[in-house]
Amino acid sequence: MAHESLHDFYAVIPAGGIGSRLWPLSRADAPKFLHDLTGSGQTLLRDTWDRVAGIAGEDRIAVVTGRAHRAAVERELPDIPDKNVILESEPRDSAAAIGLAAAILVQREPDVVIGSFAADHVIRGTRTFEFAVQQAVQVARAGYICTIGIQPSEPSVGFGYIKKAGELDVDGAPEAAMVERFVEKPDLDTARSYYADRSYLWNAGMFISRADVLLEELARNQPALHAGLIELAEAWDDRDRRGPVVDRVWPTLTKIAIDYAVAEPAAERGRLAVIPGHFDWDDVGDFASLAKLNSHGGKNELAILGENARVLADASSGIVVSQTSRVISIVGVQDIVVVDTEDALLVTTSEHAQRVKGVVDALKLTGRGEVL
Repeated sequence: MAHESLHDFYAVIPAGGIGSRLWPLSRADAPKFLHDLTGSGQTLLRDTWDRVAGIAGEDRIAVVTGRAHRAAVERELPDIPDKNVILESEPRDSAAAIGLAAAILVQREPDVVIGSFAADHVIRGTRTFEFAVQQAVQVARAGYICTIGIQPSEPSVGFGYIKKAGELDVDGAPEAAMVERFVEKPDLDTARSYYADRSYLWNAGMFISRADVLLEELARNQPALHAGLIELAEAWDDRDRRGPVVDRVWPTLTKIAIDYAVAEPAAERGRLAVIPGHFDWDDVGDFASLAKLNSHGGKNELAILGENARVLADASSGIVVSQTSRVISIVGVQDIVVVDTEDALLVTTSEHAQRVKGVVDALKLTGRGEVL
């Protein structure tokens, strides 16, 4: 059931990206958002749907995903209206995905406020999440683009950061602040200084804005991309017109992340605000973060994921993910990462978890695409 105060709000869930740092668990045909990575009994996509359904209502959630994942998405989300499944013919990055949803929704509802929430992030603390979104909607109604930044729980080098500036006076948004700038992933010393500073928040990639304001910012910074998205949106709800327009326009769309196309330029122009989020958040970017998530922060535990996992462990820590019936024995190793699937095996350590993407890139180069 939606919050009455959010009658103009529409949630957008971009469900794209393979999550190649989680290979061989996450792949092109079974991306990260279609896995249960927390032991909740349902996929990250379904968790995201349930989280935003309480804010927007089930009939006001749009999912942007690839054509290849349509059947899986609709199986996971049986209540999604057909018109709210927005299919990409091929990935063109987040500015195109979120911009297309904004352009389609503003055609249907000129004053709509949209909020974009990734399909493959983990959030714990529903009440505090909802309060942050409610504040962000108030800020968006005032004409700003708003993001939700996460109050860091440690000096992480795995996330980008948002530097808060002065407070912003908006009714119903007591924690609103302006954004001074975005900062790329730091080294450890810098991360420690950010953590001590408290005006730096993790960039969780959540954006809430009036759809027309977001499109206006996109038009200023990426005029060709904006023009293509508007052309697509104008034909989108006409089934006869959509196909030919998609075939012609989609391949021409600029590939660019929404951070670079909208958020960073908006921050420079004093148009980007932030609400601090006081809830547990993780983008589960690699197996080190997955291990931490499933061992509840315990350094000396071995987390085990997999319905039929058969693991014998002695004096070991890290994570084992098993999709086979093989017995896996781990003896006397710390911070190990073992991922066992039917056709591929990964063994690494938490320290080197970020380098898994390099293995995937190398496999692509050697043409061993069958294991991707």
